[in-house]
Amino acid sequence: MANDFEAADPFSDALGKLSALRRFSGPPGVFWQSYVDALVAVTGARFGLVARRREGEAPGWRKVVSSPANLGGDGFKIFFAGVEGLCDGALEKGDATREFGGTKDDSGSEVGIAVRLETGRPNERWVAVFLLSGASVPGPAEALKRLRLANCLPGDVQHFQSSNRAPGAAAQAASVLDFIVLLDTQKRFVAMAMTLVNELAGRHHCERVSLGWEERGYVRLVAISHTDKFERKMEAVKALELAMEESFDQDEEIYWPPLDGETLITRDHGRFAEAQAARHLCSIPLRVDARPVGVVTLERNADAFLEDEIRLLRLAADLATPRLADLKLRDRWFGARWAHDARERAAQFLGPDHTWSKIMAIGGAIALAVLFFGRIQYRVEAPFILRTENVAYLSAPFNGFIAEVDVEIGDTVKREQRLLGLDQRDLLLEEGGAAADLARYRREEEKARAANELAEMRISQAQAEQARVRLELVRYQLSQAEIKSPFDAIVVEGDLKKRLGAPVQQGDILFKVARLDRLYVEGRVHERDIHEVEAGAAVDIAFASQPKDTFHAKVILIEPVAVTQDQENQFVVRCELAGAPADWWRPGMTGVAKVEAGRRTFAWILFHRTIDFLRLLLWW
Repeated sequence: MANDFEAADPFSDALGKLSALRRFSGPPGVFWQSYVDALVAVTGARFGLVARRREGEAPGWRKVVSSPANLGGDGFKIFFAGVEGLCDGALEKGDATREFGGTKDDSGSEVGIAVRLETGRPNERWVAVFLLSGASVPGPAEALKRLRLANCLPGDVQHFQSSNRAPGAAAQAASVLDFIVLLDTQKRFVAMAMTLVNELAGRHHCERVSLGWEERGYVRLVAISHTDKFERKMEAVKALELAMEESFDQDEEIYWPPLDGETLITRDHGRFAEAQAARHLCSIPLRVDARPVGVVTLERNADAFLEDEIRLLRLAADLATPRLADLKLRDRWFGARWAHDARERAAQFLGPDHTWSKIMAIGGAIALAVLFFGRIQYRVEAPFILRTENVAYLSAPFNGFIAEVDVEIGDTVKREQRLLGLDQRDLLLEEGGAAADLARYRREEEKARAANELAEMRISQAQAEQARVRLELVRYQLSQAEIKSPFDAIVVEGDLKKRLGAPVQQGDILFKVARLDRLYVEGRVHERDIHEVEAGAAVDIAFASQPKDTFHAKVILIEPVAVTQDQENQFVVRCELAGAPADWWRPGMTGVAKVEAGRRTFAWILFHRTIDFLRLLLWW
């Protein structure tokens, strides 16, 4: 008897949970998890899940909840492979049964059962699927009977929540003042906006509530419930702003799906709902002095918005908008606040008519005074190239073949570091032959000296000297077979790794290397501005590769003869760097240099070239 009671306790508990769920009023996710947990206990199943198929979505069934949450194994792989068939069978006939054999479970074969659930949602199909082992109590037939008794529970809960939502909304009417008082405690626009959307989302059980505000004729998203930051460039944000503008431009409340007989334009609401899988949308304009200034959009997937809820939302929006608008004005940057205050004070001082025209006239007079009397540092702009004082061209010392290449263009090398090696095999053979000839001639010299043959001795001496010179020449060429850097430098030219084994002729340029510690700036100033540049003038340069960084230099030389480039006369201006070169600087880099030429008025800077052009054009 004790075992019977112990076995009955889980079943009784599950029945109690199912009975309690009939008055459930919490979030849908909590309901479905509690529901499937109770059904697993009622049927004695090893595993259970609830699947949904919604019209308008991709074909197939989607798992909503499961119990237990995570299970695996070979038997479950076979079961999950047959879940789609069980769901389709239950949807068509009301329930379905399928046996799964070939598992490694000692309890024998397993059985999958499924039953269609009644939820009261015409656009959705719901099915509960369970896996029973061979030793499960009760059996598959009895388990199906128990499931049929509980398959209407989701529909009952839906009806219960729908019937009690309207009284709940009416009860919330008494808390609207508390809601407004809560908003009034906020002293900044962003804080009040976040409080507004969060409170609306919680009070009306919305998945998301968003607030948009009018800026320069467009509605811009300023707050999303339970979201501190969002990216304005996201497609979802752009689609939401378009939906808000739909309500803002028409100055009407918009619902999705549209109400029967609705004549308002709801195209962007439909696109947003489809993209975000939102079942119900409600956009309410926020008005100040009968003019829309913003829009609040609510998203809810559970149920449609009832008339009582909409009435409460409209009331809350009307009460909160003036405070929001006031905080929005105060929270603007100081320039915008000053402009607004200046306009208000100018309107009081000058009168209500043509206020902006009068302000523009005064502002124009001030601008002209600054234009003709204000002075600023004038700088001549010129392109520049980074050059180095020492450049070495390394050529082939003799005719030969490339054997090894150690560097590439852009590599930094040290003094006496090898760059390239020529093939030495022919030279080594020639060295050996010259050494042998030298030894032979010296022996013949000694032999002639011993025989007292003076003429033969002189001939042997001359031949030995000739062999010695040839040997020294070969050894000198061997010493030159490795091309080395004459100083610390960077390889500017010489991409030879693709030419291994290729012949080279004596004097061919193999590498070009440049020093990095003696860099200078060579600017080219147009002839129309060269008279403004003087030696010793300060220069700021910015590289094309790093325009955010500027470096200082000084003019040290202006070449007296102009050069022609791009059909324009330009003067070369050499500048000395003020500090040590950066590690990433390389000869040949280009950018823009600006040479200080003294202080000038704004008017002179803006119009001096036009005046010079007219002088040349009208001169006679």
